[in-house]
Amino acid sequence: MDPKQLRIVFMGTPEFAVPSLRALVAGGYRVVAVVTTPDKPAGRGQRMHESDVKAAARELGLPILQPEKLKAGEFVDAMRELRPDLGIVIAFRMLPEVIWAMPRLGTFNLHASLLPQYRGAAPINWAIINGERQTGVTTFL
Repeated sequence: MDPKQLRIVFMGTPEFAVPSLRALVAGGYRVVAVVTTPDKPAGRGQRMHESDVKAAARELGLPILQPEKLKAGEFVDAMRELRPDLGIVIAFRMLPEVIWAMPRLGTFNLHASLLPQYRGAAPINWAIINGERQTGVTTFL
């Protein structure tokens, strides 16, 4: 099978994930959906704010899913309907097994630290705050 025909579900939230999403689309890969966090109030006026990944997905014309709960039946069903071959996760929430195990080729994760250091939110920020002289990224399937 041509790798560009794989059904890819991309999951991410912040700006850090956007270049990878854009590269997949520019490379001709078949992103069948983008999963990101729900819009939420932010700033002084508490206006609704969308994630950087959602803004990029909208600009690229990709379907967007924004589940409140990753174990919710309607989200799990929506993911099953997509029949993903591959999941790509960059700077997103912890996934339940039902989601990360769903793609037939697995789920690839890119994390913005050298795990296990700086697990969780804001790994780049924490590396800077702690004065790290060297850092990197971790990938795993």
